[in-house]
Amino acid sequence: MMKETTVAMLDMSKTILEKVSFDKILFRKELSKAVQWLRPDEKMLLKVWALTTFGHMYKDVILDVYKTVVKS
Repeated sequence: MMKETTVAMLDMSKTILEKVSFDKILFRKELSKAVQWLRPDEKMLLKVWALTTFGHMYKDVILDVYKTVVKS
């Protein structure tokens, strides 16, 4: 059950990021929330997905969020 819930959270995070990708500030806010909710392995999956999907637009934001939020 825990794994299914986490996968659902990962998928939900991806959906939200897709919906707010038009706005850099919202994207940063939602990515920051997502990395706080997910387990370390899902955090890395989300990072890879985010860089692949939005790296052309928000690479700086993604790397900054992971540098500051994941370590806390």
